Amino acid sequence: MSDAQVKRGIRPRDAASLVLIDDSAGEPLILMGRRHARMKFIPDAFVFPGGKLDQGDMGVRPAAGFGNRTEQLMASAGASRQKSQALAMAAIRETFEETGLIVGAKGDVGVAAGEGWEPFRERGIAPRLDVLDFVARAITPASSPIRFHARFFSASAQVAEGEVKGSGELEDLGWYPISEALKLPVIDVTEFVLHEIARRHKGHTRSRIPLYSYRNDRPVVRA
Repeated sequence: MSDAQVKRGIRPRDAASLVLIDDSAGEPLILMGRRHARMKFIPDAFVFPGGKLDQGDMGVRPAAGFGNRTEQLMASAGASRQKSQALAMAAIRETFEETGLIVGAKGDVGVAAGEGWEPFRERGIAPRLDVLDFVARAITPASSPIRFHARFFSASAQVAEGEVKGSGELEDLGWYPISEALKLPVIDVTEFVLHEIARRHKGHTRSRIPLYSYRNDRPVVRA
C-alpha cells in the first residue's frame, strides 16, 4: 500500500467485470453500456458489466470451476482460491443483474449464496467458471475518493444465455465493435482492457496478467 493510500485510509474494494465477446463477425463485438449520469463513480462512461464483490459471493458453489490456466493466473495475481472464485462469481452475478445474460449451467449455488443469487437458485443454475479467461486487473488512483481493485474476465458471447435487457443501471446497452468501443467515452482502464482483448484476438498473449495502476496519479502498467 502506498504512503498516500495509508494517509487517506482508503483501501480499494474488490470488484470484477465480465467482458463478453461475440466473435461471429470479422471484428469482435463487446457488450458494453453507459453508466447512469447520477452515479457517483464514473458517471456517463461506457463500461463492461461488473461491480463490487459481495460477501454473499464467497459461498457460491459453481457448476464448473476454473480451467487450469485461469486458476494459475489468478493464483499468480495473489488471490486465494476461494477469493479468486468469488471474484468470478461477482462478475457473472453483476452481468446477469445489469444485462439479463447468465453464464451458467445446471447446478445449485448452495445455501451460503447471498440474496443476489436467488434468480440463479430459482432457475436451478450455477455459474460456470470454466469458460472464463483472466484478462487484466486494475487499481484506481490513491487520490480517488472511491477506489476499486478490479479484475477483468472475458468469455465468449456464445456461453451466455438469455436476452440482453438493461436493468436501468447501464444505458445504451449493446454490442460494440472494438474499433467503435474505443471511440466511446471510456476511462483509461476500460481503454486498456479493450486493447488487451484486441491483442488476444490477434493471437498475442502475455505470460503474466497485466496490472493497470497509478503512481502519483500517472498510469503505470506492470506485466
